[in-house]
Amino acid sequence: MTRSRNAKTLISLLALLSSSIPASTNAEDAIQYWTNYAIYPQRCINYNDNDQIMYSMFEQSSNHCTDTPIGTYVASVPTFANAYLEQAADNAADAGQDDYEYPAMADYLVCTYKQINGGDYYLQLGCNDEDTSLLAVNTYSDAQCTEPSSLNGYDDANLEVDFSISFNKCTSCVFWTDKNDDEIDDQYYANKQTNAPLCSSMWDYKEECNGKCQMTGKGTTEREGWNKADKVLLSILSLFGFGMLLAIMKKRQKMSNKDALLEQAAISAAGLQQSHILGMFFLLILIITMFALLGLKKITWALLLMLNIVLFSYLMKLTVDGSVKETVIGPDGKIVEKEESDDEDDDDDEGHISPTSTTGPGKYENPELPNVA
Repeated sequence: MTRSRNAKTLISLLALLSSSIPASTNAEDAIQYWTNYAIYPQRCINYNDNDQIMYSMFEQSSNHCTDTPIGTYVASVPTFANAYLEQAADNAADAGQDDYEYPAMADYLVCTYKQINGGDYYLQLGCNDEDTSLLAVNTYSDAQCTEPSSLNGYDDANLEVDFSISFNKCTSCVFWTDKNDDEIDDQYYANKQTNAPLCSSMWDYKEECNGKCQMTGKGTTEREGWNKADKVLLSILSLFGFGMLLAIMKKRQKMSNKDALLEQAAISAAGLQQSHILGMFFLLILIITMFALLGLKKITWALLLMLNIVLFSYLMKLTVDGSVKETVIGPDGKIVEKEESDDEDDDDDEGHISPTSTTGPGKYENPELPNVA
């Protein structure tokens, strides 16, 4: 495999890494088999005046980094980037790609001298000033790359970075490819499980990222907003709830006096009034709106779904109650349906005078009978 990296850069980097191995690294916490482990790079931060990658390690890659991590750590950008590139080269070799080449940014994994606009500077790969998910080549004034130097108002060298780290992505420590039995030897699987360049290096060079460290990372991360799909679903649920509210108002206008009295009695039995119900309803709408504007997705979805379920249940109740007709048993034992308007019809019949009647209401006269000869 062709790996076109400058030999001087390799030697300098290896010397740098060898001198930076923490003294706490020992055989007690060493991991031999990396098959089930995963690593989750989070962001690039400046912590303790040093550009570092914050990442978490997980014991079960099958959970896709959703469970509790073993720990959250930091490592310098050059250390993490070197291990990341070694893992990429190993994956390419395992996939049969013999022409893998390291990116040009690999030359800046160590502190490198360069003249820019007639000035003497030292360059090294680090964090981008504006985006914690991007890398940049930073400028320094000393050969150890510890004193940042400003160039056009920024410490970025404005060099095109042809290398990136997949932040906020769960990555398995062991990368498997389909292999035929005649392509591998007996040691292939054992080597794959024990040789994980990225995870093993980050485990060896890890430094604990305490609460202050993790807050530093969160401080530069913007709250995740509503994406396009979220907005579409939010609009659909809101319109659905508004439509059910209009349907409820329409059905309540057609509610019989009997059903209205029964509903009012049930509300009073609960120690509430109708104004209390309306107040809680509009307060809930206000709370949902506030949470949505703050970008609190989970609680917004939960409250909105709960509101829609309540409206739908009440609408179904009104629909069922409105479709049930009052029934009575007739003299012949048969069930006779009684319409809600029967009472009104009876009232109308009592005051109705037959057009053929010659007498007023309440007066009786004997009928005239024909004379029989």
